Amino acid sequence: MQRACTCQQPLATGFDRRRFLVMAGAAGVAAVLRPGLTLAAEGDYDAMVLSCIDPRFVEPVHAWTAANGLAGKYSQFVIAGAAIGVVAPAFKDWHKAFWDNLATSVELHRIKKIIAIDHRDCGAAKIAYGEARVTKPDVETETHRAALAEFRRQVAARQPKLAVQTGLMALDGKFQPLG
Repeated sequence: MQRACTCQQPLATGFDRRRFLVMAGAAGVAAVLRPGLTLAAEGDYDAMVLSCIDPRFVEPVHAWTAANGLAGKYSQFVIAGAAIGVVAPAFKDWHKAFWDNLATSVELHRIKKIIAIDHRDCGAAKIAYGEARVTKPDVETETHRAALAEFRRQVAARQPKLAVQTGLMALDGKFQPLG
């Protein structure tokens, strides 16, 4: 029996044994032909990269990870403000989601470090700390330095075995280590 969803596309409501057997057989063949292949997201990875949702920084963060030998070797968590989104009281409702994801990445991916990449001209920093804390470059740097220091403190308390690397990325993609 089929039912139509609101977009008028048919939805199968029954269990398709034939499809299940084909998929199970394909997984079995893959396991025999590629014994090292894992069908889960488990493995040993170098890091988790925490970055911001700002579309201007997707490619610069990707380029930075590639240039630092991390391509294919990290898990990722993207949230407004990066470390600011994880530690600022203005975003307290988000904090648990990050810490739960970090614990999952430690368990599944056996990461060895967390890399937090904040960025300049961050709208979340303006929301969290006010316009005055992010308009002058030196004050903006100190605002991020304080947020990243708090981030490192919280990581040390929750995941003491993880190394922590933090920095601030400029609009041109240049990474400035902070902390």
